[in-house]
Amino acid sequence: QVQLVESGGGLVQAGASLRLSCAASGSSFGRHAVGWFRQAPGKEREFVAAIGWRGVSTDYADVVKGRFTISRDNVKNVVYLQMNSVLLEDTAVYYCAADRTPQLVRSFQGSWGQGTQVTVSS
Repeated sequence: QVQLVESGGGLVQAGASLRLSCAASGSSFGRHAVGWFRQAPGKEREFVAAIGWRGVSTDYADVVKGRFTISRDNVKNVVYLQMNSVLLEDTAVYYCAADRTPQLVRSFQGSWGQGTQVTVSS
């Protein structure tokens, strides 16, 4: 398994942009699909975006489609989540997850990071 560490969260105004990073340790990271999830206070964790191991295939939740972009750098072992035009409802703890699979999935059973807080203010 790989170990994951998220960063880049913080306080941002509505309409602004933010980029989250998910840094992975482990030589097999390039064989892992990676997903971003979020959990807002009082709500269940929800899928945000996922990317296949080659970085070609991507998948987005409808609520972020067109505003968020997931990408990866397999040389640096990092997956990014570019968040544009953020909304108040994007406030949550954001987690990344990884599974060693060639599939583009929305459910991850493998490694999870500790999360990074994103707070959107009006």
